[in-house]
Amino acid sequence: MAKYVTLYKFTDQGIRDIKRSPERVRAATDAWEAMGGKILGVYSTQGPYDFVAISEADDDESAAAFALFMGSQGNVTTLTMRAFDPEEHARIISKIR
Repeated sequence: MAKYVTLYKFTDQGIRDIKRSPERVRAATDAWEAMGGKILGVYSTQGPYDFVAISEADDDESAAAFALFMGSQGNVTTLTMRAFDPEEHARIISKIR
């Protein structure tokens, strides 16, 4: 499975309804798992982003679909990055000629 790091930032709507944030995180986790993904961790953060999630999916299309789903709810914006483990990184580097 491919791994992803997603940074979440509250929208105005999301911050106005901040008290429901824990419920929304649980609902998002359930939705991601229903789409075939797996959440490895969700962390509330300080700084320019409000949450970071580490997840897995079978393919980039599934990760993109979930990011669009999350954005469509109106509570967060997302920045999703494909993450490569050390073995994947080594294979990528081995392709450099």
